[in-house]
Amino acid sequence: MKQHESLPLIPVARAAGCWLYDFDGNRYLDAVSSWWVNLFGHGNAHINAALRDQLDTLEHAMLAGFTHAPVVELSERLSKLTGDKLGHCFYGSDGASAVEIALKMSFHFWRNSGQPHKTDFVSLAGSYHGETLGALSVTDVALFKDTYAPLLRASTQVQSPDWRLAEAGESPSDYALRAARALKAHLEQHHATTAALIVEPLVQGATGMAMYHAAYLVEARKLCDQYSVHLIADEIMTGFGRTGTFFAHEQADIKPDFLCLSKGITGGYLPLSVVMTTDAVYAAFYDDKVTRGFLHSHSYTGNALACRAAVATLEIFEQKQMVTANRLFSAAISQSAQRIARHPRVKHFRNTGMIWAFEVETSDPSFARNFHQAALSKELLLRPISSTAGNTVYFMPPYVINAEEIELLTARTLELLTP
Repeated sequence: MKQHESLPLIPVARAAGCWLYDFDGNRYLDAVSSWWVNLFGHGNAHINAALRDQLDTLEHAMLAGFTHAPVVELSERLSKLTGDKLGHCFYGSDGASAVEIALKMSFHFWRNSGQPHKTDFVSLAGSYHGETLGALSVTDVALFKDTYAPLLRASTQVQSPDWRLAEAGESPSDYALRAARALKAHLEQHHATTAALIVEPLVQGATGMAMYHAAYLVEARKLCDQYSVHLIADEIMTGFGRTGTFFAHEQADIKPDFLCLSKGITGGYLPLSVVMTTDAVYAAFYDDKVTRGFLHSHSYTGNALACRAAVATLEIFEQKQMVTANRLFSAAISQSAQRIARHPRVKHFRNTGMIWAFEVETSDPSFARNFHQAALSKELLLRPISSTAGNTVYFMPPYVINAEEIELLTARTLELLTP
């Protein structure tokens, strides 16, 4: 809060489409989708109508011994999107909760399966999975983790497949396979005590939009099968069309044992998360003994309003064929952004689906904050990330961004790079 003495909070009065408006009438292009959640623009008419309709029937009912139409329909739709391979849903309220659920469920599965010694977790170097204690234990971002280190359970981080780390002449796929060999070496020694590997498929978000080749996921799935280790796909950020397919893991033609979803699931309207899993995992908890059942609960699990917003979001994907449409948006933004890629201060310009990122060479120790503030003066909401790779600027706009807004985003970002 002390920083806001010199960088005041911006009070948002209203929002529409890709724009936020303050009380003085200033506007800001929401180029980060309000922290990656707003898929179809602010004030989307279809989602608004669905929520108004739901308000007249049911706002919430506990899922302990009860159920309701929105949560059933959402679960069935999500299952269908996985080819019915992940047919069981457990709902939470946010991404970190989903990760907690997946970690606990994996541990409890092995305990119920007669392997209680499988209690350890593996994640990628530079990974981010949330800031509750369990999620923070598998996160590898010092800013978030170091202060609370005495409270956290130990986990192992293996080499990231981030292609920025490749050697000269080494392709992204070759580097991904090299990173996979490091994972294999770890599992060869520690599989007997390892419950699960958790990854952000294709893009590691908070570490600076680290992008990697799908070959890593292919090998990770093989290794997890070989060594009887669960694969948890944290698609809280990468799901719902962000990477060019509906789920990022589809690009590797694999299925995880647990799929964590949140952020865009409700189109940016209401808090909701879900962990999806397999028949095999579900069967391990199907028992008369309460202690063998999964022991986790949230008061707002499967909230009817949030589920209805999520169903409306999925309807938009289906009705407007948004995954296909996003490929056209992606090509248009990439073409417009080539001016940025060629800028002398820019390195590692990269793109996966509807995510763009690049590092800016600078000696400014407060680059992220200063760039953010300068962007606001040009009607842009950008949130640079300071990471070990440098100062990362990224675009993750709503899927309704138009040609004029694309031009404004790229042209004004270029102005920021050339003071």
